[in-house]
Amino acid sequence: MIDVDKPALCAALPGRNWQDGAMATVAVIGLGGMGSRMARRLLDAGHDLVVWNRTPQRASDLVVRGAVAADSPAQAARHADLVITMLSDRAALQEVAEGPDGILAGAIASTTLVEMSTVGPAAVRRLAAMLPDGVGLLDAPVLGSVSEAESGSLRIFVAGPEPLAQRWMPVLGALGSPMHVGPLGAGAAAKLVANSTLFGVLAVLGEALALADGLGLPRDTAFEVLSATPVGAQADRRRPAIESDQFPFRFALSLARKDADLVVSAAESADVELPVATAARQWVASAQEAGLGDRDYSAVIAHITDTARSA
Repeated sequence: MIDVDKPALCAALPGRNWQDGAMATVAVIGLGGMGSRMARRLLDAGHDLVVWNRTPQRASDLVVRGAVAADSPAQAARHADLVITMLSDRAALQEVAEGPDGILAGAIASTTLVEMSTVGPAAVRRLAAMLPDGVGLLDAPVLGSVSEAESGSLRIFVAGPEPLAQRWMPVLGALGSPMHVGPLGAGAAAKLVANSTLFGVLAVLGEALALADGLGLPRDTAFEVLSATPVGAQADRRRPAIESDQFPFRFALSLARKDADLVVSAAESADVELPVATAARQWVASAQEAGLGDRDYSAVIAHITDTARSA
């Protein structure tokens, strides 16, 4: 950990010079499964990188690769042109953004903050209301999981002033395919719209298999039937995991529960009735309560079929 001014900090990154304007100095706050992979891609793209994580040990590999570890979110923001947050939930965002050691305390007028977590429109509005004068904000949540973060193939829903979004598209392009979806808050909204379909499809697939079981239709036949329906691609993709009860880990079911809650909460705030999304959320919540929170979120399918058999 070091405490230096911006030129000295970037001088600690061998062979780079932040003043030449060719590359940005980027801070990544949150080095979990997604954030750490995104940070590596930014390093590989040639950007100067500052990192911070609540568990400092998670920064070790990135420091070996050339990143600089900051002592606090405020210090990371103070020394960066662009600050990316990739955090688990709204509470984590508030913890790292607010307070005397938070991002907002360190951000200066030339800083742009890009909020890439799935936290919902209300959290984006709260963050926007607290920005220091001159600090830019984009909300840019991603569609994809650790494999897409690793390969740089995330879909990125970028929202905020178009000139600001266009300015940072080349940096975000190292992480995947960014698209401008509208004014601030539209990115968070787009992510919830996308997630509502993911949870709905898994619930429909699970219930279809449960119905097949209940009616005595063999699983092989059920999958053959489903392949001719609108959920056919998902049925084919999920079949090996369903048959082996081994769901390759991409995204924790506990985090999917958080995201499903956000979908329903946002709909209620917008006075929109979503009975299907509410039912899908209940399946995810039930699976977590059954002890599947640490498994991949697609394990909700097994929970649905198991629950239906025992009913």
